[in-house]
Amino acid sequence: MIPTRPLNFSAVTHPGLARDNNEDCYLSLPEYGIWLVADGMGGHEAGEVASAIVRDTVRETREKHANSSLSDSIQASHRAVLEAAARGVGALGMGSTVVALYSHHNDYEIAWVGDSRAYLWTNTADGGRLEQLTTDHSYVQMLLDSGAITVEELENHPEKNIITQCIGSQELVDVRVDMVHGQWQRNQWILLCSDGLSDELDDKAIAQVLCDARDTETAADQLLHAALTNGGHDNITLQVIESPFTRRHPLASVWQWIPYLTGRRRWDALIYGAAVVSLLVLLYSIVK
Repeated sequence: MIPTRPLNFSAVTHPGLARDNNEDCYLSLPEYGIWLVADGMGGHEAGEVASAIVRDTVRETREKHANSSLSDSIQASHRAVLEAAARGVGALGMGSTVVALYSHHNDYEIAWVGDSRAYLWTNTADGGRLEQLTTDHSYVQMLLDSGAITVEELENHPEKNIITQCIGSQELVDVRVDMVHGQWQRNQWILLCSDGLSDELDDKAIAQVLCDARDTETAADQLLHAALTNGGHDNITLQVIESPFTRRHPLASVWQWIPYLTGRRRWDALIYGAAVVSLLVLLYSIVK
């Protein structure tokens, strides 16, 4: 179940400019090929509890039961949120959306509940192509599917943020976990995001940022910056994951593992790596 090497990726989260707490969270498990964004709901000290339960349950399920499906892991998180609320952890009515990616060799699958999204970006000679892989579980999406409103009306609909299901919904014994599957191609990225990004940036704006970005770290930082510049009315969380077919320097795989082997973030890992190299040079000079 473990990929031959971890994929290159970058993740960022921010409370936004209108809120003092962040109910979003994300999970990055490159060693298992798992990435996830969860957007909590339920108010201060409740939404963040729900999204954290989703994150932790998916992590624990994948680590303990490597053959479990992404859908099963998300269903387990729904039960965990309901059980936590019943015990008085968080609050009754708390919930979370979720969108997750599982990448294994050449293949990937996306699973989601709610209106957190996944996009596929393909860099092409004429600039690039952005495709939304998920379909929102939302009231306005139902109106659009029925023909009651147009795409243009959807963007500014007053009930745009009403979702039709979420993790932790008291009315549902099980949630409907939608899934799509695909095969990685060269020069592709997958973007996972909460609606704090997609509500601030339309597809054209997202595509422009991805087109201009030289790597996943730049893409993630610039998407966050653009969402904040456009208002930052909600928490913003996103991850950008790169296709395994990207050609990289042979040492890049080692570099990508350093933060996970040492428990350090990227810049800390750089300092750590430099210290190790300096120590090796010193030992070599002594032995010589």
